[in-house]
Amino acid sequence: MIYNRLSIWACMYGFFSGRKKKKKLPNNLICKQYSFVLSTIRRQSQAHDIHKDVLFDIFRCAGISAKKEAPVNFLTDPLEGRSTLRPADILVFGWVGGKHACVDLTGVSPLVGLGNSAFTVGQAALKAASGKVIKHEKACLDNQHVFIPFAFDTFGFLAPEAVDLLSRVQRVMHSNVMTPRSMDVVFKRLSFAIQKGVAAQLVARLPTISM
Repeated sequence: MIYNRLSIWACMYGFFSGRKKKKKLPNNLICKQYSFVLSTIRRQSQAHDIHKDVLFDIFRCAGISAKKEAPVNFLTDPLEGRSTLRPADILVFGWVGGKHACVDLTGVSPLVGLGNSAFTVGQAALKAASGKVIKHEKACLDNQHVFIPFAFDTFGFLAPEAVDLLSRVQRVMHSNVMTPRSMDVVFKRLSFAIQKGVAAQLVARLPTISM
């Protein structure tokens, strides 16, 4: 899922666990914190859906056969087993050597995991892509599928696997749709979708004004 949900729950856990031996928190404060966590996850899920819908539509416009949220019956967390079974974000049919490709979208903040280390452009997205490969690639290969991590950060950095995928889609689109707009429409559309997802989350954080 997008934007590292585990870090959100970790923050929530730290908020409560760090005060176990102190004065009990007021119920209204606990409710506000819990509401904040749930609303954050909801906004991130909406952003994930935006990116997924746009990428699927790019495949469709290029004439590439794909399916969104396709059940594949093997994408799961190896440490937790089938309890975490989930569909592929996008399944691209016959993409690599006749094998179907499971495309997994992951968007992260470029500041995730920064800590005391120096900032490196794209570090968070590259780490997210690597983690997805470790988690899902073997299961895909064992089931005659190919796994493609599609990782990016909110600054617009794309992991190499995402760049390779979009570049190929761009070539297919240019071959099938010969118009001036087809030259770089793929990267422009995705870039706009990333900005739209970020904007949606920022707007959702604005305080409501009652008239």
